[in-house]
Amino acid sequence: MQTPAFDADAHAQRMEADGYTIIEDFLGADQLARVRRALAPHLRSRHGRNAFEGFRTERVYTLVARGKVFEEMTEEPRILALLDRFLLPGYLLTASQAINIEPGEAAQGVHYDDAFYNLPRPRPAASLSVIVAIDDFTETNGATDILPGSHRWSDEEVTAFSLRPDAAAQLKPAVMPAGSAMVFQGHMLHRGGANRSDAPRLALTNQYCQPWGRTQENFFLGVPRELVRTMSPRLQALLGYSIWHPFMGHVTASHPLKTLDEAYRPPVLEDRVAD
Repeated sequence: MQTPAFDADAHAQRMEADGYTIIEDFLGADQLARVRRALAPHLRSRHGRNAFEGFRTERVYTLVARGKVFEEMTEEPRILALLDRFLLPGYLLTASQAINIEPGEAAQGVHYDDAFYNLPRPRPAASLSVIVAIDDFTETNGATDILPGSHRWSDEEVTAFSLRPDAAAQLKPAVMPAGSAMVFQGHMLHRGGANRSDAPRLALTNQYCQPWGRTQENFFLGVPRELVRTMSPRLQALLGYSIWHPFMGHVTASHPLKTLDEAYRPPVLEDRVAD
């Protein structure tokens, strides 16, 4: 994937100040077409099971394993350059999905993505999120609503905001053209916007977490080993086939990459003693 000139420091400064930044030239027309072709077989099949997923929203999970174009986006150099500035070495991919918000979908509840990690605020981000606009994000079609600066809030400020009757009015839609990517800190408040238009709004999202965090998606079970073998070493590491110093992530005292060997057999099967 060709990488245009990119000022990672300037984008990181915006993320420090506001909680987010937008890369407007993230995908070109050819890449957008590849994404649409790769997603076409998976859309129009199922909707969310609850209000958070969205009853009129389609989600395609484990996206990283559904096409080369998604592999490329997951380890895209500009994204990694920003992740390197906010997360510890050895960070992991924690979620990878497409989100297609259809007309009539209501706004999602306001939340922050790394709330999974029960750590008191204010604090640094435990994860970073990337949302890539495949369709234009507009004020009416379900653009992600964000609350800039909320990544610096304490737990008490987050709670107080949630109790305000005008809370939703404080958010602003992240309007951006197709091909743009918004990168934001995992503790910035946001939500999927309501789609009041007459067309769906398609986006992709990857989330990355600190190397000590449990991932949302279990990629060890979700991505077959025969497919992982074909991926780049960087992507294999993002999926968890790596060690965080000194030994977090080992497999029976061995490096997890050894499990990708076609002849690999778990030692416990060899050593197990029958009762």
